[in-house]
Amino acid sequence: MWKNFLKKSAWTDLLISLIFILFGIMLIANPEAIMAVISIVLGVIFILMGTLKVIKYFSTNKTDKYLIPMAVALIIVGIIVMFCSDIILSIFRILIAIWIIYSGIMNLQTSIIWKEYKSKLWLLTLILSIVMILTGIYILVNSGAILQTIGIVIIIYGLVDIIENIIFIKKVDNYLE
Repeated sequence: MWKNFLKKSAWTDLLISLIFILFGIMLIANPEAIMAVISIVLGVIFILMGTLKVIKYFSTNKTDKYLIPMAVALIIVGIIVMFCSDIILSIFRILIAIWIIYSGIMNLQTSIIWKEYKSKLWLLTLILSIVMILTGIYILVNSGAILQTIGIVIIIYGLVDIIENIIFIKKVDNYLE
């Protein structure tokens, strides 16, 4: 009984991993469209939550005074998420890019100090700091870079999970003995 349950569960996990891989591929192929869909879905969820708070307020004899301000805030956030997702994503991308460039510059400074102390790691640190600076510039210039990177991570996760589940399905008999 347990063996069948575990095998069915593993097959379900395989299907979920394939969905993750498909989502990752879509993020890499067309990050802006996926972000637009996610923004609309999240915006609708916030608006529905706000609407439910209004309904709850009027159905509870108006005793919970905090529900109306919360509902208005949720609806406003929903509208902002739906219609300003590009601005939010751009600000997020710029902040991450600036942070990566800043970290690269700080590591560049560290590599120069390590060279003065004749450390063997100064060249590796120099190369990695230059790569970090270039990566930050790439993210700053390419609007889809963050989402594409997330897509790659999702694909890697999905592939690792599939391999794990296939091994589990083949070994489940050994585990239960």
